[in-house]
Amino acid sequence: MSKLNIEAIHQENKKKDAFDFRSGDTVTVNVKIMEKTADGKVKSRIQPFKGVVIQRKGTGVSTSVTVRKISSGVGVERIFQIHSPLIDSIVTDVHGSVRRARIFYMRNLQGKAARITERRIHAPASGSAAAVETVAEPTEA
Repeated sequence: MSKLNIEAIHQENKKKDAFDFRSGDTVTVNVKIMEKTADGKVKSRIQPFKGVVIQRKGTGVSTSVTVRKISSGVGVERIFQIHSPLIDSIVTDVHGSVRRARIFYMRNLQGKAARITERRIHAPASGSAAAVETVAEPTEA
């Protein structure tokens, strides 16, 4: 295959909506789950996975994101391919303020130490870029 054909396939499989989140943000990833019933039919449903983005990796159609949450006191991480047809939507709930692109140190933190401070994004003034302000109130992650 030529490089032109591969690029065309990548553009065809890429999702059109821009995902506006980064490391430290709390997101809800809505995943399509396919289940087989007792009578052999396949049912589809949407299952939300809400957690903190600890890394984004890759470029183009192969971009992936790792999301971490605490479920019953146990840390659960899932890696999602952003442009997969199984991903229904990704909604940013809280913008977090972190200094690193990959926040693997969150795996070792518990309780109040695992909180991430919130970034408040204000509406841009006429013609200028959006102002970002770090707020002292931390959010539960």
